Amino acid sequence: MALPLSELIYTNEEYLAMEREAEERHEYIDGYIYEMSGESQEHGEISTNLSWIIGSQLRGTPCRARIKDTKVRSGPIPYSPRSRKGVFSYPDMLIVCGEMKFLDEYRDVLTNPTVIIEILSKRTEEFDRELKFWRYQTWNPTLNDYLLISQTWPVIEHYIRQEDGGWSYYVYMGLESSLTIKSVNCTLHLADVYDRMVFPPQSLELLLEIDEEQQPQHNNDRG
Repeated sequence: MALPLSELIYTNEEYLAMEREAEERHEYIDGYIYEMSGESQEHGEISTNLSWIIGSQLRGTPCRARIKDTKVRSGPIPYSPRSRKGVFSYPDMLIVCGEMKFLDEYRDVLTNPTVIIEILSKRTEEFDRELKFWRYQTWNPTLNDYLLISQTWPVIEHYIRQEDGGWSYYVYMGLESSLTIKSVNCTLHLADVYDRMVFPPQSLELLLEIDEEQQPQHNNDRG
């Protein structure tokens, strides 16, 4: 993550009041406000591809997708506007099934995501993998699937919540791979997710040369 905009610490309600008036998007982490960066060309291609791939499969179902501009709150319950605890984030894509539940009457902060998808970048990867995912696990019990999509090479990582509260982990590599998000009955073919993407030859070679011992293992439960 980038440095916060200032050393001031804001409450939940102070952040939301400012964010609702702001032209740029900002995320909130335990009192600190962070400006979000613009997207890369690769990020834009993947985001656009996901929109039509998933959107078309959700037609006629009780699930719907949102892209980029829907805030998600991950924080203590019950919600305290004057608290400085919690995270407000803008997932690259989210899916919610059934009734959309919002934080307040503004209806711009979702609290019950079913699936969250993040497109990784150098600036946000550590945050997406660690603090953000930990908060999602802790404070968003409706979240069933968490996907991390690489911009560097064709790789998608998929975390799935288990009945005991733990998480199973799967990794899919290469344009011939595909995966299914069973909670929303959507299938992602990596060739479609990465349509119009051109990977440098050295990136694909490096991917293939990764030592087997260093590769993430399939079906590795994380509780």
